[in-house]
Amino acid sequence: MTENIFTLLTQEVRGALAALVPELPPEALARVQVEPPRDAAHGDMATNAALVAAKPARMPPPKLAAALAEKLVALPMVAEAAPAGPGFVNMRLQEDFIRAQVPVALRAGEAYGDSTLGAGVKANVEYVSANPTGPMHVGHCRGAVVGDALANLMAKAGWAVTKEYYINDAGNQVIALGWATYWRYLLAVTGDTDHWNAEQTERRFGVTLQYRGDYLVAVGAALAERFGDSLMPRHIGNDELSPEDTIAAFGPALAQGWLVKSTWIDTCRETAVAMMMTEIREDLTLLGVNQDVFRSERAMVEAGAVEHAVKLLEDKGLIYEGVLEPPKGKTPEDWEPRPQTLFRATEFGDDVDRPLRKSDGSNTYFANDIAYHADKVARGEQLLIDVWGADHGGYVPRMTAAVKAVSGGAVPLEIVLCQIVHVMKAGEPVRMSKRAGTYITLRDLIEEVGRDAVRFTMLTRKSDAQMEFDLDKVVEQSRDNPVFYVQYAHARCRSVLRQAEATDPALVVDLAAAPLDALTDAAEMALIRRITAWPRTVEAAATAREPHRIAFFLQDLAGDFHVLWNRGRDDSTLRFIRAEDPAATRARLALVAATATVIRSGLGVMGVTPVEEMR
Repeated sequence: MTENIFTLLTQEVRGALAALVPELPPEALARVQVEPPRDAAHGDMATNAALVAAKPARMPPPKLAAALAEKLVALPMVAEAAPAGPGFVNMRLQEDFIRAQVPVALRAGEAYGDSTLGAGVKANVEYVSANPTGPMHVGHCRGAVVGDALANLMAKAGWAVTKEYYINDAGNQVIALGWATYWRYLLAVTGDTDHWNAEQTERRFGVTLQYRGDYLVAVGAALAERFGDSLMPRHIGNDELSPEDTIAAFGPALAQGWLVKSTWIDTCRETAVAMMMTEIREDLTLLGVNQDVFRSERAMVEAGAVEHAVKLLEDKGLIYEGVLEPPKGKTPEDWEPRPQTLFRATEFGDDVDRPLRKSDGSNTYFANDIAYHADKVARGEQLLIDVWGADHGGYVPRMTAAVKAVSGGAVPLEIVLCQIVHVMKAGEPVRMSKRAGTYITLRDLIEEVGRDAVRFTMLTRKSDAQMEFDLDKVVEQSRDNPVFYVQYAHARCRSVLRQAEATDPALVVDLAAAPLDALTDAAEMALIRRITAWPRTVEAAATAREPHRIAFFLQDLAGDFHVLWNRGRDDSTLRFIRAEDPAATRARLALVAATATVIRSGLGVMGVTPVEEMR
């Protein structure tokens, strides 16, 4: 793992504090932090040590801070230390110590910033999990990028991460998909759009065709090619039905006098789900998302996982038959109090107990979700993270309650919510995709601006904040476009290094061993300080589950580099390559190479490709 000067200084501060107050309890020491002060003019680091230790030490915070500052200034890496505010100590570090972090980054390469913070804890990050009822759309895109970047970030910070996709291939929505696919099959076999138009088909079979996008045309054609007209329905009277027909027939259609076998709808559903999942995987690959596990809800249910999970809760005394209070607010007209199988969710922080069975005896979605998360726990996952759309926020308390129950509180569940994305062009909302019928597909977006622009832009705001994805701005070559701004910084770094190698290959040999005394300008030191903040940024972003912090950091790093680049244009003594001063040239090339390394490390977390040159 690479050196984190914040961790190093925290250990030094805790050691100095323990020497001052030997009787200080361990929990007080554990609360000691070292971080940059809010105002850079106050120094490089600040610590809250005197503030958190004053009470157990029985000393006024200012007095303890003054004594601590005297201890800290004696450390070899500290140039100045002074009390500040009610119990803080500000520190200014020795510039040689700061400069020494450049070769640390160069020797580590893109592994710079890797951490053992996660201690190898098995973390399951589940994201996307779009219903396989159609192509992926922009609404899925943000969760896909946030989830993937978060998984990458946590892996870099030391968690053992599994990336997972939950295939929602059970329940009413996929039954509706089966009917919509059957309609497309009828059109493919007959070619009769008058007789089998959507409205007449709905009336004949007593169903609603929820999914009418053109994407199911290919599925219908595949079924027609495979089965010919053998799945065609026939209009019958009840006296024509055999017992076998009655058992096999699908209820809604039979009620209208049409024989449509449930096995036909199952075949349509299975074919549609398989073809949609193939397309979803292709779309995810286009986005640079490659998940480790794809878990089928239907397979889980058919394997008895729901019954197993309910039995687990029953054995814990957490299942009972009861009657819920009416919903808060306006009570639906069809609501009636009735006995239900309920989970004692209120014992684990939810506001009401939750039903696990519907009135027809089938499982609720919640029961299936409990079984799925219980399955993750049974697989040995030690931390569960689900990335959901913000519209599912109300579902969080019941799900966290369920995981506490099935795991005995041993496995935490964390939910990361992603707000909606509005796609804009020329100041107007983008028109819907013709193929999808109702929305902009993910593939549309990638084809319009490219994968890297999509991924970076989706991480330029906190996930629970709404955002506008402006198609014009994400391809604009200006400092106002963060994608371009960061990519341009990396391309400039690579250009400098190529130019140096072309001038004299010896200039770029073993830059980690280059003396750095020539790096004294304020802009150079600012850039080095930013580089040294990368390991801490990784740990802080991973701990907070906020991958957007990586995008923010890279924008700041790129800004520091561009400032130094422009300083060299104005002041020839600050240029990266100076034929008359090889020592200064190698020092600056080391800094340029370290900057490029950290940008690549950050872009790797984001899943964005670092470009070698801008075209």
